[in-house]
Amino acid sequence: MQSNQMQAITGKELEYIVDSISNEDLLIKQCAATAAATQNPTIQQVCQQYIRSMDHHIDLLVQAIQQHQPLAPTSPQQ
Repeated sequence: MQSNQMQAITGKELEYIVDSISNEDLLIKQCAATAAATQNPTIQQVCQQYIRSMDHHIDLLVQAIQQHQPLAPTSPQQ
């Protein structure tokens, strides 16, 4: 029988999520810089669309962390 109960994420999984958020943030900054540096409206539009997509990815990652927050230990593990 399979349980639908959510399991706490591991420290390693949390590190992966934090790294992913950091990487998405860096890509957003690079796309914003590219959009600001170009005069080509098509490139600007594509960069803005990509930024919105990455913002959505960050939102999903943050939601994943928030959903698991109640399962987190209240004191550091030793």
